[in-house]
Amino acid sequence: MPICAPSSDSSASSASGGRAWIVHGLALGAAAAAAAAAAYLYRRPSGFRSRAVGIIPARFASSRFEGKPLAHILGKPMIQRTWERVMLASSLDHVVVATDDERIADCCRGFGADVIMTSESCRNGSERCCEALQKLGKRYDIVVNIQGDEPLIEPEIIDGVVMALQRAPDAVFSTAVTSLKPEDASDTNRVKCVVDNQGYAIYFSRGLIPSNKSGKVNPNYPYLLHLGISGFDSKFLMIYPELSPTPLQLEEDLEQLKVLENGYRMKVIKVDHDAHGVDAPEDVEKIEELMRARNIQ
Repeated sequence: MPICAPSSDSSASSASGGRAWIVHGLALGAAAAAAAAAAYLYRRPSGFRSRAVGIIPARFASSRFEGKPLAHILGKPMIQRTWERVMLASSLDHVVVATDDERIADCCRGFGADVIMTSESCRNGSERCCEALQKLGKRYDIVVNIQGDEPLIEPEIIDGVVMALQRAPDAVFSTAVTSLKPEDASDTNRVKCVVDNQGYAIYFSRGLIPSNKSGKVNPNYPYLLHLGISGFDSKFLMIYPELSPTPLQLEEDLEQLKVLENGYRMKVIKVDHDAHGVDAPEDVEKIEELMRARNIQ
């Protein structure tokens, strides 16, 4: 696996015509939402959650794919590919890479990214984002955690996740889902999601949800795939690491479940996105094929 040789090429443009994305239930649920918002401290009239920072957590150690952020995708490190896409988002006031590894930091500085060094003790990307936010020393209302293994993340999806938190004061977390491909139904690396009729998350699982009596995939059901992006209200992000791990979080190994198990609300947007993240070495070739098909250099 090649290690970073930073490229000076400019950021790849969005796919032709852009990605159509559909905001799923961004409108507030009237009085109930306002009451919940008040209970969580928020009653700000104008400029509500107006400043947003994008943080890309990246670590070298990985049981499934060691050194993943530095793996090359069509000649550029994966972390660079992701950073270039994130930089195209119009809703972010600043973008940084948060890492505990000097190899990743040197690579990112080489292609022009701002880097925040974080502790090796961070247990997940959310905790790494929390530490990075503290070290930035600036006030941001929203922190968007974009996983470094999403080299084809659309900037419109990032903007949609930010907008979701801006329009839902009763939520402290926002994220995105897309249609699940039938061939990914049994893949435990593909996290599934179910939402209520107002667009709030009910549950996430590595197994197929919802399940039915037959135990088989229903070809007519619109299963949802969770994407590697999370928007945090910055005040909530500061207390998130202090919340004890929860049973469902530990059983599924999904950090977003800790948010739901502690009773917080999570807004979900439905988007059109047919390129999943890189979980294993064999995913690199799949991403490269997509990029060639879209003429992304």
